[in-house]
Amino acid sequence: MILIAGPYRSGTGDDPAKMTANVKAMEAYALPLYRAGHLPVLGEWFALPLVELAGSKQIGDAPFNEIFHPISKRLLEKCDAVLRVGGASQGADLMVEGAQKKGLRVFYALEEVPGCKPSVNTGTTL
Repeated sequence: MILIAGPYRSGTGDDPAKMTANVKAMEAYALPLYRAGHLPVLGEWFALPLVELAGSKQIGDAPFNEIFHPISKRLLEKCDAVLRVGGASQGADLMVEGAQKKGLRVFYALEEVPGCKPSVNTGTTL
């Protein structure tokens, strides 16, 4: 199981459309990881539905802070590695730090992940 860690709020000014785009950018790595035999996960897949159920009204309110980063830390306890993608992100960097403390592998490019290879069409790795 590989946690895909990248920016969610960073650089968005908390604009919902930009945060959604950041999630989509992280999700772009999920299918290539799956096809290479891994189980990809994003903390956002777990956190965002729970944040809504907890009654969060805005990014950074008490229900959001109760769940958003803490759930990724819990998820990291179940993961075998982290794939760090995208630009600056305190949360993603915390996941990398946590993974390193646990002795987990941290990848910084898809082609570093076992079984992933460069795509002929895009130059990216799939």
